[in-house]
Amino acid sequence: MELPPTNRWLTRYTWLVVAATFVLIWLGGLVTSRGAGLAVPDWPNTYGYNLFLFPISHWVGGIFYEHTHRLWAALVGLLTAVLAGWLWARETGGRDRWLGLGAMALAVGLLGVRAMPVYVALAGLALPVVGWGLWRFAKQPTGLRWLGVAALAAVILQGVLGGLRVTWLKDELGVFHGLLAQSFLLLLTVVAVLSSARWRRGLAQPGEVRALRLPFLVATVLIFGQLTLGATMRHRHAGLAVPDFPLAYGRVWPRLDEEAVRRYNQQRIEVVAAHPITATDVVLHMTHRLGACVVVGAVGWVWTRSRRRLAAGHPVRGLAAVWLGLIGVQFALGAVTVWTNKAADIATAHVAVGALALLIGGVVCLATWNAVWIRRAMGGGATV
Repeated sequence: MELPPTNRWLTRYTWLVVAATFVLIWLGGLVTSRGAGLAVPDWPNTYGYNLFLFPISHWVGGIFYEHTHRLWAALVGLLTAVLAGWLWARETGGRDRWLGLGAMALAVGLLGVRAMPVYVALAGLALPVVGWGLWRFAKQPTGLRWLGVAALAAVILQGVLGGLRVTWLKDELGVFHGLLAQSFLLLLTVVAVLSSARWRRGLAQPGEVRALRLPFLVATVLIFGQLTLGATMRHRHAGLAVPDFPLAYGRVWPRLDEEAVRRYNQQRIEVVAAHPITATDVVLHMTHRLGACVVVGAVGWVWTRSRRRLAAGHPVRGLAAVWLGLIGVQFALGAVTVWTNKAADIATAHVAVGALALLIGGVVCLATWNAVWIRRAMGGGATV
């Protein structure tokens, strides 16, 4: 089996979609940090207006952040639809090509119906389609079109979850919305890297990086787990459940008894909190802090191993150094977030750098596993 030819414009376009998605995550973090998530109480309209016809004169206060986030999300959805269609048209022909493109056009068109049952039905269908696309790609690693299908379904699900978070007033949906955004960014990064001619030529030689594959993968999974804790904490309004750092209420580990939690609520600074914190929120916050230390140690470990095994100019070694630097910045931003009483811009930067760290982790993992993927794609085994 031969690998499909690369297209530099496809790769560049995919990286454009990755960049737009990163900006969307930053905007989403800004909305949450500024407590503007419900500044626009209706969806898919904006105060009764069509999303694209809302008067600019009304873009004030929290409305500005929330409405800008919605508009940018629509842009990312459109860019993703074009990417999915491009991949499908590139790798198929005849009847399959037109059936696939027609199905994609129908899904995007239904988003304009503006009927809640339609949106809920699309979201319910999108989740299995994401799984189906990933499964088909696992069976056929040369078929980037299946990742395109998964990406389009994921962005539809992401948009509907964001809207339902507003209309149903469910913080739990906000957590899934945030996690899906990070997963979607990682999925697009995979498409961008796999479509790259440079990656196909072998960014990393298999003999040099064989021992680094698992450590890089473990560190990336730990980062995703840490982002999961962070998203849960943000949407439970537990960002300042422990308002001091590096100590916690003056202790290494805070007290969790009922009287202590009552006192913590009396001392709270976070004004956007809708509910009092609980012992669970305090534990969640502390687990996030411990997770940050684990991630720093894991990335530091893989960086050390890459320095020992790879030459000074090796691209994977350089990526590992950038990765460690980002993790250091992320750790510092977490501390500053607490010290500044969760200043909106600092908290947003903390979210954005976390997303960038996950993106770099995905790139490094793909760089170290590229020989395995190429062998599988060409019909060989996974051993390299």
